[in-house]
Amino acid sequence: MASVRIELDQQLPLSKQPNKGHNRWHPDIPPIQVVKSGDVVVMDTLDAFDCQIVPGTQASDLTRVDLGRVHPLTGPIYVEGAEPGDILAVDVLNIEAPSFAYTVNIPGFGFLRDSMKEPFIVHWNIQNNTATSPDLPKVRIQGNPFMGVMGTSPSLELLRIINEREEKLKMQGGAVELPSEHGAVPTGHLANVAVRTIAPHETGGNVDIKQLTKGTTVYLPVYVNGALFSAGDAHFAQGDNECCGTAIEMAATLTVRLRVLKGEASRTGQKDISFSRETPHTSGTSGHCLSPLHGSFYATTGICVDRETGVNYSENLTVATKNALWNMINYIHHKYGFSILQAYCLCSVAVDFHVSQLPDIPNVLVSAILPLDIFE
Repeated sequence: MASVRIELDQQLPLSKQPNKGHNRWHPDIPPIQVVKSGDVVVMDTLDAFDCQIVPGTQASDLTRVDLGRVHPLTGPIYVEGAEPGDILAVDVLNIEAPSFAYTVNIPGFGFLRDSMKEPFIVHWNIQNNTATSPDLPKVRIQGNPFMGVMGTSPSLELLRIINEREEKLKMQGGAVELPSEHGAVPTGHLANVAVRTIAPHETGGNVDIKQLTKGTTVYLPVYVNGALFSAGDAHFAQGDNECCGTAIEMAATLTVRLRVLKGEASRTGQKDISFSRETPHTSGTSGHCLSPLHGSFYATTGICVDRETGVNYSENLTVATKNALWNMINYIHHKYGFSILQAYCLCSVAVDFHVSQLPDIPNVLVSAILPLDIFE
């Protein structure tokens, strides 16, 4: 086991830091680092808007923000031994926050984009794991840092499928950000077909799940050799859906351990990101926590792509919830040996469903959360 350090200048846009990262998904983007399974990686990340928003930024400046530069990611990282059908387990060991962060409303973006048409900014000061702001007086937000974006690369075939279904959605009037060279890193021919980072996909990406904090393990399906892991879009804290389209946004230093779980995606049928956290059982307690997020849990997710037909139902929570449910049913079935019907009934009485994110068009994402202390 080794430790690898990836350094970035967190005051400098990604385009001015060659071979440090990317803001599009494509399997032909070359890796910036090669590691072995089990290695620890310490990686600097830039804020979601690529250094365009600074302490002196005013609301009026937001109309000039270039959204083509959104989500500069550190990576890709090639993990030796990872192959399609595997799972890449990402153990989140630490996320270090700076002193400055922000929340913004960008006209035309967010879940209520048709109503909230005025730009707005909150400048946050972070001290002692608490965020305060003169823009929201008498408000104190406790820190719960996590990465909004963690993912692996799609294969060329999955890339083609994603582009075809999202182009079809666009033609039908859906809210979709299609491939574009504008603001892309890397530039060139890849940008014309590379997937934007705005939406979550089967490979993870912009999932914005607030539970992906220190102590959590994220399980990402591998679609290409080496997995090609990347991360960015750090959040100091977030409501469970990030409704205006931004959280408490910040640069960060992320520490993860990357582990290859051979054949696990093929064995269990996992098609989307999963995540878990293990905490010691408290002696003398019984029953499960009212909030599973305060104890041990395992969670699955779903996006609004029909698991049978591959049809993308833009911003459809029903489809996303069904996918999260089926992923949980299959997990319980394989993990605990229950029948499908038993797993289904267990989900009905014990699994909590959370809307993890809404604004990242076209794919909303729902998490299904299973408290682990219901099991002896």
